[in-house]
Amino acid sequence: MSNLLPDGPLTLGWDVGGAHLKAALINADGMALRVVQVACPLWQGLDRLSAAVHQVLDQLPAYPQQHVVTMTGELADIFPDRLSGVMQIADVLSQQLIGKLSFYAGRQGFIALADVSFYANDVASANWLASAEFVARRVEHGVFVDIGSTTADIVSLVSSKPAPRGYSDAARMRAGELVYTGVVRTPLMAVAPRICFGGEYYGLAAEHFATTADVYRLTGDLDEAHDMAATADGAGKTPADSARRLARMIGHDLADAEAEAWLLLAHAFKHAQLNTLREALLRSASLHPQTGFGVMVGAGAGRFLVAELAAQLHRKYTEVQTLIQAADEDVQRWAAICLPAYAVAYLAVQHA
Repeated sequence: MSNLLPDGPLTLGWDVGGAHLKAALINADGMALRVVQVACPLWQGLDRLSAAVHQVLDQLPAYPQQHVVTMTGELADIFPDRLSGVMQIADVLSQQLIGKLSFYAGRQGFIALADVSFYANDVASANWLASAEFVARRVEHGVFVDIGSTTADIVSLVSSKPAPRGYSDAARMRAGELVYTGVVRTPLMAVAPRICFGGEYYGLAAEHFATTADVYRLTGDLDEAHDMAATADGAGKTPADSARRLARMIGHDLADAEAEAWLLLAHAFKHAQLNTLREALLRSASLHPQTGFGVMVGAGAGRFLVAELAAQLHRKYTEVQTLIQAADEDVQRWAAICLPAYAVAYLAVQHA
């Protein structure tokens, strides 16, 4: 990769989440050179963020001259409110990073550290808009769907611009454009109120017994590289471990049924989650009847669900990684998984 490093400046885009820290190193042409994702359980303390920053920097082929940051980590419950979260995250990064540092403030553009307190509400949870802005520069009409470990972002694209109904988390949740459902960390009790098993419908235990990662380990959809979160019970991630946790959600033990039955249960949870997402997509599309969905662009660890939704709705599907210029296919794939980090770096380079 060293032969790809230019004499010109390098930009590192950071996406500070509550569970993961993602970073994308790009050159002056917008080419992704290295993308890194590390676990960062921010709710356990800001020292976890500091450690994760060093872990990322240690994996880079060269140190960047410019850092640009977007975040959702201000939602971690160690912070009393979003303003405190934004300010404390910004402070940690300012102490850890050398070089020019700026923050993505959504519609306000890029701002300096000194302005973060004034624009904190714009900085908070704006990573989805960075991704949507990047995609809209390549897709005239359509819908961008980024499904991650915890949430799904649904953004209409109209005339090469993002066309969301809301910008804050509250407004987007009300509009159905931010859906708290993901493919790794979502507790299964939040996926459906009841589920079919053995020809009967079961109410679900209102306990954190299992997560969607258990579902997608059994169905084979979840890439092992994206399966970074701890399990609900702290035990292993084998198919048997996942099936045991699924069984507990409906009051059963693993030995109560054969492996095929637990696989069917996993598929039942998967389709319950697909139903929730499809309803949100149809709601979004109804606002733009002239363009409808256009092309559906999928991103994130759960982009396999976007592909299935596109097939169900008879819409053209595009992987976001095909829109990304990268050093090689592996970097391109990771840039798609960590899209906000790549997008915020790309937008900063274009803005310069």
